Amino acid sequence: MGKISFGSDNNSGVHPKIMEAMVLANEGHTIGYGDDEWTRQADRCFAGIFGQDIAPCYVFNGTGSNMVALQAAVRPFHSIITAATGHINVDECGAPSKFTGCMVKEITTEDGKLTPALISARLHGFGDQHHSQPKVIYISQVTELGTVYTPQEIKDICELAHQHDMYVHMDGARLANACASLNIGLKELSRDCGIDILSLGGTKNGMMMGEVVIAFRPELAENLRFYRKQSAQLFSKMRYLSAQFPAYFENNLWLENARNANGMAKKLAASLQQFRGITITQKVESNAIFLIMPPEAIHKLRQHYFFYTWDEARHEVRLVCSWDTTKADINGLAAVLGEIVK
Repeated sequence: MGKISFGSDNNSGVHPKIMEAMVLANEGHTIGYGDDEWTRQADRCFAGIFGQDIAPCYVFNGTGSNMVALQAAVRPFHSIITAATGHINVDECGAPSKFTGCMVKEITTEDGKLTPALISARLHGFGDQHHSQPKVIYISQVTELGTVYTPQEIKDICELAHQHDMYVHMDGARLANACASLNIGLKELSRDCGIDILSLGGTKNGMMMGEVVIAFRPELAENLRFYRKQSAQLFSKMRYLSAQFPAYFENNLWLENARNANGMAKKLAASLQQFRGITITQKVESNAIFLIMPPEAIHKLRQHYFFYTWDEARHEVRLVCSWDTTKADINGLAAVLGEIVK
């Protein structure tokens, strides 16, 4: 059995119901590249959630989904606006610039969330051939700092973007956690807020692999399949990817998983607050906790649990709970840390 990790929700295993769905799909032969009944069933799931006019585009991973979505929305002379902490800015190895040819313009934020006021300062140079043209606003939901955009905050950003003939791309790698936090549905927190194109992930929430790109504008949906192929994101044995989604959505498993991860994070945060010398630096609104700890405590705790240091200079670390994190896991970490700092 693997050691309990608080490093990332990528480190957890696959939910048994999703693994079972993949095993059931592993029977006989079927046509590849998505022309199979499992993919059609997944299509029907997404149509039921987001509307009958969509065409889900299944891909392997989060970076791939972001690259497919962004390529559909820009041309090389455009620019993409993101929070400085945005995943496309710090964790995708320059992939956005490579795949789109665009400039990525970062905005410093306190909590990982963009606002119309912050964005407006970057909306200039329209029509000037000497300047890249702002075209996409990228937001992460949940943000890289674990914070959550409210529906109104998203609507305000989308309204600003549409006033300038721009698009808003939502990176929903942890959208399930945001929905659980706000007690709101996937469509209500994306399409209904004005989002133009969505990357929706399940890998961090109990699936083995797989994301989906959904365009809510016809001009963005038109060429998604071709961008997917050029980006090496088209899975030949598609059934193993798409078969996960019906199981993921059945009986709201996706929401149950996210609620557990969020709940465990809140429980862990409450436990950590009792210890002297520990400061939680961001609101705990999802399944991640950011905290400053004494360097010696970080070193000793890492001998028991895996986690990442977020900011070396501040001694700030990130702890992430998963769909399968238990109260016993939380109590175990709190007990170890209590011995370290007492």
